[in-house]
Amino acid sequence: MKQIEVSIMGQSYLLGCPEGGEARLKEAVSHVDREMCAIRDSGKLKARERIAVLSALNLAYELTERPAAAAPVVAPSADSADVPSPEHVDKLIARIDQVLGQDGHLI
Repeated sequence: MKQIEVSIMGQSYLLGCPEGGEARLKEAVSHVDREMCAIRDSGKLKARERIAVLSALNLAYELTERPAAAAPVVAPSADSADVPSPEHVDKLIARIDQVLGQDGHLI
């Protein structure tokens, strides 16, 4: 697995990335960075943790508004074309925990 360094709201992170997935990861990082910076720049919130939570909720809400024909962010399970399996969600959570464990803090 390749590692790439990214920046979100001025904070650097070293993230693991599968070969060939660099462009998608950088696009996702850019989307998260834009969302978090927009919330910060609105002046309503200053705490990075709250900004991160609100941006995560905003991004998750955007995903629920996508038409069913849109490509899923997570590869679907064999038994469902639209909803990631619990195993996929568990793997994503484990990966987030792994990355955060290296730093100790999301932000």
